[in-house]
Amino acid sequence: MPGHTSLRHRSTSSVSLPLAVVARLHPKRHRNRTAVLALLAIISLSAFVFCNRYPVAMSSAYLLRQGERQAEIRPAEQKVFDPEKSRNSHVGVAKKHQKLSGGRKSITLNLEQELAAVSSFLASLPQNVIPLSVDPSLPIDPELVLDFDTRSPRALAEVEQVVEDVWSRNPVLLYGKHYSPATREIKSILSNMNLRPPPFIMDVDTRDDVEVLSPMLSRLTGVPDLPILLIGGKPVGSLERIREMLASGELTRLIKASGAVIGGGKRRKHGK
Repeated sequence: MPGHTSLRHRSTSSVSLPLAVVARLHPKRHRNRTAVLALLAIISLSAFVFCNRYPVAMSSAYLLRQGERQAEIRPAEQKVFDPEKSRNSHVGVAKKHQKLSGGRKSITLNLEQELAAVSSFLASLPQNVIPLSVDPSLPIDPELVLDFDTRSPRALAEVEQVVEDVWSRNPVLLYGKHYSPATREIKSILSNMNLRPPPFIMDVDTRDDVEVLSPMLSRLTGVPDLPILLIGGKPVGSLERIREMLASGELTRLIKASGAVIGGGKRRKHGK
């Protein structure tokens, strides 16, 4: 029916018009998503093609150029070890040091001088230690314990001065162990003598350099183990020997001969 058809057409037109306007104002999201995904796919494909074609060619060319460069510079950079040249180089360095010191070598200390030098070094400052790199079975490098040029013409004379000074300042010196009964007994003997100057006492086992110093002192004094009592720079032997010397009066005579005064020290007052 004509009336009915026009009515339906009019109704459809009236509905379609607002929907068209809304579609223009608010485009559907899936269309935007499709466009974005398509754009990303194109970019990814382009990147893939570029990375699989051009970098290979560029890398090959780069490696080729680097290989050519290494081939050019290798003859100039390559070094062959020459023993004779190395030996001459070391000799040259040694000659240079000798030239700076006037061609003189460092002095060599005998056992008595080494004992005096080490004792002077340790007694001068509490923080002085023997380096752990030192081999205690070998003579110590004089430059480690002496504060003067050991290559100078007066080096030996200065060593003798060190020997005299250390034993005059420390006529009685005890290298002991803090928890050793033998060390405690010798300390008690010396304390009862009230010496001036007071004995220099060092507990070797409490020091950081004990592993080096203990065997070094045994080598220098001939006493196999601590405690080691030195009077005038000379070791007096084991605890049994010290007891014998004390009973016979020999220990007193040795201490007096070393320059220490028995009974000359200041006694502590009771309560102090």
